[in-house]
Amino acid sequence: MLIGVSPVISPDLLAVLHRMGHGDEIVLADAFFPGDTCSARVIRADGIGIPRLLDGILRLMNLDAYVSSPVAMMAPVAGDELDMSVESAYRDVIDRRWPGTPPVERIERFAFYERAKTAFAVVVTGETVKYGNVILKKGVVPVSAEFRQQG
Repeated sequence: MLIGVSPVISPDLLAVLHRMGHGDEIVLADAFFPGDTCSARVIRADGIGIPRLLDGILRLMNLDAYVSSPVAMMAPVAGDELDMSVESAYRDVIDRRWPGTPPVERIERFAFYERAKTAFAVVVTGETVKYGNVILKKGVVPVSAEFRQQG
C-alpha cells in the first residue's frame, strides 16, 4: 500500500494510470462488459463498485479540461429507462474531486463499444447496475514547481 492511494487501486491499475497520457481514455466497465473483446489491456477489479473505484482513480488523475465531455456513459437502448441514481452517484464523486466538470455525454450502446476499443485500458469491475459503464478522458496532470526539473 502507498500513502494516499486508495486500496481499490491495484498495482496493475496504478501502472496503467501512470502510463496513460493526456487525452487517453479508460473505461470503467460493469461486471458483464465484454472487456476482452474490446481491449487487449483489461484490468480486473472484481467485487469493487464503480463509484468507489472512480473516487480512487480521480484522486490520482484529473479529467481533460480541453474537451466538451471528458466523461461518457452508455445511452439506454430504445424502450429501456435509465436509473438516474447511477449517474448521480458518479457525478457526486466527479464533482467532489473535479468540480466544474461538464455534464456526462451519453453514447449509443454500439458506439460506446467502438470507443471502448480505442481506450487505453478497460477495467472490468464488480458493478452490476444497468448502464453503469463510464469512460474517463485523462487531462494534463498539473505539476507543481517543487517537482519541475530545473534545467
